[in-house]
Amino acid sequence: MSFHASAENIRVDDGHMLRARLRTASGELVDAEIDLNQFIGNDNGSFQWGGVNFSESAEGISFSVEGGDSVPVLRAGLRDVEGNVQWRDINLAERIGNADGNFEFI
Repeated sequence: MSFHASAENIRVDDGHMLRARLRTASGELVDAEIDLNQFIGNDNGSFQWGGVNFSESAEGISFSVEGGDSVPVLRAGLRDVEGNVQWRDINLAERIGNADGNFEFI
């Protein structure tokens, strides 16, 4: 299941650590975290699922929950191969889920 529908206090710390209180199958809220640098990379100025270490070539990293569907959006200026900053965003719910109170990469 997408993590954001079963989470409270969602945030990104240090530019790459996704943290929240996730609901378990029994309904309990537990603290959870996942290092987004292990699953998201920078492909010539664009976010890339399955890559690594996006934050090492990023600036202005921000996170917000947006819209009527409360979409968890990560934004950053990602450097391309020429060193130019490209402002991009990525919907974390596309590939991050909640597995009984633990973040999982899908």
